[in-house]
Amino acid sequence: MTTPRTIIEKIWDAHAVREETADAPAILYIDLHLVHEVTTPQAFAELRERNLPVRRPDRTLATLDHSTPTLPPNPDGSLPYDNAATAEQVATMERNCADFGITLHGFGSGQRGVVHVMGPELGATQPGMTIVCGDSHTATHGAFGALAFGIGTTEVGHVLATQCLLQQRPKTLAVTVNGTLPPNVGAKDLILHIIGRLGMDGGTGHVIEYRGEAIRALSMEGRMTLCNMSIEAGARAGLVAPDLATFDYLRGRPHAPQGAAFDAAVERWKTFTSDDGATFDRELIVDAADVAPTVTWGTNPGQVVAIDGIVPRADDALTQRALDYMQFHGDAPLLGEHVDVVFIGSCTNGRISDLREAAGVLRGRHVASHVRMLVVPGSDAVKRQAEAEGLHHIVRAAGAEWREPGCSMCIGMNGDRVAAGQLAVSTSNRNFEGRQGKGARTVLASPATAAAAAVAGVIADPRNYPPLPADTHEAAA
Repeated sequence: MTTPRTIIEKIWDAHAVREETADAPAILYIDLHLVHEVTTPQAFAELRERNLPVRRPDRTLATLDHSTPTLPPNPDGSLPYDNAATAEQVATMERNCADFGITLHGFGSGQRGVVHVMGPELGATQPGMTIVCGDSHTATHGAFGALAFGIGTTEVGHVLATQCLLQQRPKTLAVTVNGTLPPNVGAKDLILHIIGRLGMDGGTGHVIEYRGEAIRALSMEGRMTLCNMSIEAGARAGLVAPDLATFDYLRGRPHAPQGAAFDAAVERWKTFTSDDGATFDRELIVDAADVAPTVTWGTNPGQVVAIDGIVPRADDALTQRALDYMQFHGDAPLLGEHVDVVFIGSCTNGRISDLREAAGVLRGRHVASHVRMLVVPGSDAVKRQAEAEGLHHIVRAAGAEWREPGCSMCIGMNGDRVAAGQLAVSTSNRNFEGRQGKGARTVLASPATAAAAAVAGVIADPRNYPPLPADTHEAAA
């Protein structure tokens, strides 16, 4: 009789070239290697030094996202890079891809974007795969039932050269979300709530499988948001078993199988679910009814509170440091706190559904006069779709900036930054000290909550800013 296995164990077992021993980690075959300009220069330099080729260029997906400017080109056609170093990063990536035979989804390709947005759009992300990238939020791709995780620069070189990676088998953690999420509560609120329950190190050493009725009800884009932030709970990765929503999303995408091959792939993909009776090392059960619009109050993603809740008092030095940095007070609400900047975008919330959510709040309203708001599509495809729907007109009419695709203000290495002391409400994934600029203060939130803050000029409850009816002439404006 076969021992029941989790989806995590099934994917691992299917890719272990050599199992882990007491003396050495396992060797894991990698199906898809995502690369961008920031974490690859040293890896390619190592290949040159050793005179090694890229083993599987066809399984290497390259784009430009972190260092790319989101402002339009200069009058002379040049790009407004933040500095010479970021321009050189992009130029180096372009040379490396050309020299090593890797197709680069760069400027002018129509497919450029944040790597964790454009990869799934192309259908390159598929159930049962192992996927890595020199970026901690590679867990995003787990939404498709893939084992996807971030790796270091040295490991990037290993995968380029061998298409394999040394890894230790992870532990398993089941997060089951029962019931139905309340109205106006989405995937970002849910994952912030879960991280708040687990804590920043609650998932250390584990891969999370998100399960339950509320998870199945999420769109694929919602599942990507959920899995994206698994790393913020300390987990190695997070995933959702594939289902009909997964297959419908992938059907017809350029890198997905086509025709009869797609139907055959679906039958194989259906096997990547946890068996009845499979056991996990740990489990967490969440009642979806308990989840409200949720934001961070501190300097890590585990320091969260419901939007209408009270910030905890400082009972230890770490909490006091976070409150001091954020200039918040314990035993006090966040509602009404002055906001300077709002950012909509990133690999967490830069997809078309996120932009629609924000535009729904902005439609017929205006950003507060003292607030700077950036709306940054996650990819060329998202930007095209948003503009076809007229979302850019709504954004601009509300007084916000409509930008070119890129990581933008998520990490602040491309010119899009929050000034020291300013408070940003951001749809990105990290609120560490200085993440969005030296001295910047960050509150993580959903697109609806961020847009509500932009309009109110203070941290606000999105439930008080319901979407207004669409103007039938928006798309034609």
